[in-house]
Amino acid sequence: MIDRYHVAGDEGAYEPGSRGQVLRNLVGITSSDEMDELELRLLGDLYNEVLLQDFPDQALSVADLKHWHRLWLGNVYAWAGQERSVNLGKGGFQFATAGLVPGLLGDFERQYLAQWTPCSALAPDVVAKAIAVTHVELILIHPFREGNGRLSRLLADVMAVQAGHEPLDYSSWEQHKPAYVAAIHAGLSGHYEAMTDFVAGAMAAGDAGLSAPA
Repeated sequence: MIDRYHVAGDEGAYEPGSRGQVLRNLVGITSSDEMDELELRLLGDLYNEVLLQDFPDQALSVADLKHWHRLWLGNVYAWAGQERSVNLGKGGFQFATAGLVPGLLGDFERQYLAQWTPCSALAPDVVAKAIAVTHVELILIHPFREGNGRLSRLLADVMAVQAGHEPLDYSSWEQHKPAYVAAIHAGLSGHYEAMTDFVAGAMAAGDAGLSAPA
């Protein structure tokens, strides 16, 4: 939710009448519940576009992430698809300083996306590690003003499907949120083991769901 973030700068503007609960938007929404519903519906449309209609079976890039973000929220926020220009923090944890985001995204593309995508030739344990590292690093960069976690999950799902798996089942991540957050923070020190375990579990649950009884 928006009120868990500390923001400075022009992108911190809120929609008039929203009592500081909804970011300034192109559709005049002032209710946080209504905005959550809209973003969720549009996210479903994005998943349909990316996973079903125009699946990217090639190497992924930062440009792809920006394109997905724009497809998702371009009709809601003027800055959709653009690198953030404000600093963001959550629960006392600060994400990458805004001025470092362009360089960090360049490193992210070269070191992770170029190395591991497409994931079609990777063994399951390598896929789990690849998804874990890219997920952690993208969350730590937090390149967009809003929607970073959900876009990071879309990237994880695309990588999983590239490798022949089903999209991940994130229920255990939600059930163990403090441990998940700790796994993200561990990435600051280059430790990805906990997140790899989370991803491996989510991959197994996602694959099991394919053959589960209706």
